[in-house]
Amino acid sequence: MKRVTLQEMLSIIIVELRENGRWGTAHIYQAALNVFSTFDNHKGLPLCQLNSVVLKRFEMYLRQRDCSWNTVSTYMKALRSAYNQAVDLRYVRYTPRLFEHVYTGTKADRKRALEASDMGALVRDTEAVLSKANSLSGAQKTKLLFVFMFLMRGLPFVDLAYLHKKDLQGNVLSYRRRKTGRAMRVVLSPEAMQLVRMVADKNQNSPYLFPILHSKEGSEAAYREYQSALRYFNYQLSSLKKQLNLDSHLSTYSARHTWATMAYYCEVHPGIISEAMGHSSINVTETYLKPFNDRKIDEANEKVISFVKGDGFVE
Repeated sequence: MKRVTLQEMLSIIIVELRENGRWGTAHIYQAALNVFSTFDNHKGLPLCQLNSVVLKRFEMYLRQRDCSWNTVSTYMKALRSAYNQAVDLRYVRYTPRLFEHVYTGTKADRKRALEASDMGALVRDTEAVLSKANSLSGAQKTKLLFVFMFLMRGLPFVDLAYLHKKDLQGNVLSYRRRKTGRAMRVVLSPEAMQLVRMVADKNQNSPYLFPILHSKEGSEAAYREYQSALRYFNYQLSSLKKQLNLDSHLSTYSARHTWATMAYYCEVHPGIISEAMGHSSINVTETYLKPFNDRKIDEANEKVISFVKGDGFVE
């Protein structure tokens, strides 16, 4: 049996991912490799020495570095994938339940959805921009695109960036989720169509619908452009939050979480919300809705306590 370290296995996977143009996934595995190497003092841990004690120590190390539980999960799942591939290649014997006692789930660490009043303020402000602007500043474009993401059932920023002009036929936008590969079809509202006309890439030689990317799709250059655009977009959203005095946290995730929460508030079934957002399963949708559910449960508890105290009785 070939003696291979965990770090070597991760490196093999990273090379393969890059060769297949999966730059985002390669980036995640590279981050996992870097942080585990630091944890291991760059010694190189033989796969045969990977055990539950080492994994638990690594989990504690990540938490001491102030990593969120979702970040811990991301790194652990990268390690688990590397281990499973090593088992398939017979580099190491399979150990049942090796990752059972470390976190590999998804936590709603903080509430990411905007309050309805804050989202309403953004939409109204967008309408004012559309009625007056002949040319748009970077901040205004960010605002319009954020509202467009919301109107598109919480379109993720990565899908927004990679939309093509050919994806839009009339008022119907058809595309595939970058994360899950699911085919999506959205009928655009008149407001969404107006936003497209204002912000769309006017360069006839560009295949992209919006002027976010310029390099060939699937290239490393396009991935680096996307990462840069994502950072800039979140920076602009942070400034927008201060400008509009919003109470809610504002990031690219906010449009998606807000749409899901507002749909649930309007009593749309979670299964329909899951389909509308292109989630891989309804479990993902329920994670989005958990902060909202917790708030409603707290409100229900307050009503019960009030009733027991006598406030709920009618003479």
